[in-house]
Amino acid sequence: MAMFYNTPSVVIVFGGSLFIVLSNFTMSQFFGIGKVVTKAFMFKLESPEELIEKAVELADSARKGGFLALEEAEIPNPFMRKGVDMLVDGHDADVVRATLQKDISLTTARHESGATLFKSLGDIAPAMGMIGTLIGLVAMLSNMDDPKAIGPAMAVALLTTLYGAFLANVVAIPIQTKLELRKDEEAMNQRLILDAVLGIQDGQNPKVIEGILKNYLAESKRKVNTED
Repeated sequence: MAMFYNTPSVVIVFGGSLFIVLSNFTMSQFFGIGKVVTKAFMFKLESPEELIEKAVELADSARKGGFLALEEAEIPNPFMRKGVDMLVDGHDADVVRATLQKDISLTTARHESGATLFKSLGDIAPAMGMIGTLIGLVAMLSNMDDPKAIGPAMAVALLTTLYGAFLANVVAIPIQTKLELRKDEEAMNQRLILDAVLGIQDGQNPKVIEGILKNYLAESKRKVNTED
C-alpha cells in the first residue's frame, strides 16, 4: 500500500479540497462536519409503523381522558413530544400547525446544509486531482534531463487524480446521498407526526387517524384491519 501514498498529492487534494470548502462555508458549518457524518450513519429514526402505533395509542388516551391524560405519556420522539405538549397546553390548531411546520422546515434546511457541503467537496476533489496532475506533469517536463526527478513527478501526476476520484466517489458523494435520504425520511416522519397531532386535537377516532397515517406507508405495508 505504500506505493499509493504520496505526501504532495495528499496535500494538494485533501488539503486543497478542505481549504476550498472552508472558503465556501462558515466556520461553524465546516467544523460541524463530524456531527453531520454521525447523523448520516449513526442516527436511528423510528419507523413510520412505530410512529403510527404510538399516535393511535395517544389518540385513544386523549379520547378517554382528555389532553391532560397525555401529559405523563412516554413519547421517545422529541418532535411528537413537542406537539403533544402543545396540545396539553391548550394551543389552537393554527398555532400547533405553524409551529410544527416551522420546525420541519428548519430541520430540512439543516440536512440540506450538510448535504450541500459534501456535494461541494465531491465537486471540488476531482478538480483538485486534475490540478495536481497538471502540477506533476509540469514538474516532470521541467526535469526531463534528470531521470531521478521524473518518477516522483509522475507519481504526483497520477496519484492526485486517484485521490481526487477517491475523495469524491468513495467519501463525499455517498455521505451526501445518505444525508439526503435521512432528510427525506425525517421530513416524512415529521409530516406524519403533524397529521397525527392535528387529528388528536380534532378529536378524531383513533381508527380514523390510523387509516389516515397509513397513507404514509408503502402499499405493501398497509395492513387491512378487519376487526370492527
